[in-house]
Amino acid sequence: MKAKRIKAQCLLSLLIAGTVLAACSSSGRRVRIEGRFLNMNQAELYLLDVLHGRKDTIAVRSGRFAFETSQSDTVTYLLLFPNYSLLPVFTYPGATIGVEGDASHLRETKVTGTDENDDMTQLRLQAAKQTPPEAKASARHYIASNPASPVSLYLLEHYFLQEPEPNYAEASRLCRTMTAQGGAVARLEKQLQMLKNGQLGSRLPQFTLKDTQGKTVNEQQLRSKANVVCLWASWHYESKNIMTQLHKMQRQHPQDISVVSVCIDATPEEGRDFLKHDTIDWPNICDGKMWQTPLAIRLGFASLPANVIADKNGKIVARNLASINDVKKHIENIIGTK
Repeated sequence: MKAKRIKAQCLLSLLIAGTVLAACSSSGRRVRIEGRFLNMNQAELYLLDVLHGRKDTIAVRSGRFAFETSQSDTVTYLLLFPNYSLLPVFTYPGATIGVEGDASHLRETKVTGTDENDDMTQLRLQAAKQTPPEAKASARHYIASNPASPVSLYLLEHYFLQEPEPNYAEASRLCRTMTAQGGAVARLEKQLQMLKNGQLGSRLPQFTLKDTQGKTVNEQQLRSKANVVCLWASWHYESKNIMTQLHKMQRQHPQDISVVSVCIDATPEEGRDFLKHDTIDWPNICDGKMWQTPLAIRLGFASLPANVIADKNGKIVARNLASINDVKKHIENIIGTK
């Protein structure tokens, strides 16, 4: 009888120990991001995990917010504000990150809690006082000095890929210095190898995808006088404005303009109301992979708004036009209207 009691007590101890260890393990993976903003009483922010195609909503109440999640690896989040500006936040299991700023001066927001966030905050504040070439030079120097930092990966994409005419040769050279970062850099290197498909003078790549209606879409549907592939998101005003104005142009010239759009929302449902409201019925692709959606990668789309315009032979004649006026001008030149 005594032996049975001892055995039961041992089993109970093991069960309690296992529960404690599981709780500690879960706690060790916990990440907390908390912040406060002046002049932002109530708002909704989005936390984007671009690499894994995840988006979370953060509620700001009385100028404060707190968000917790669990992760097993280092993750770079993008915090999206109501004015569509983005703020990188670097996290790893067990970290507590602080975000503090003023809604009227978001560029001066400070992110603390890890060395990476301290470095990025310093670089952002410094860039606010520099010319674009100076800021790019600072980014280049940081990457060379800190090739294993996730900050370097962000800087590489932000300063060397998210440009109207990216310098792929320099981006590839910098990428090769960052091999210690493993999977994320390997994916970027693969993307860089494919980016030549979207350069001026090249042809639209072959693709076969399903749109949000379940219909098959491929490059053969882009054989009009002017053909456009554009990237958009429900939370990005200018990309939606380009879609709206482009739709008006297409209705005026249905035989001369073909469009395929790529939505980088986390789910197809998020952009559905916009498409329905504007009665946009051209093929729209949204696979929930956000920036990692294959067609966006193959065309080198790394920022919003992003687009390519091709002639009837599929030759790309313009890319990454930032305004609808530029888009209209290029299309009018191709189809012969003023």
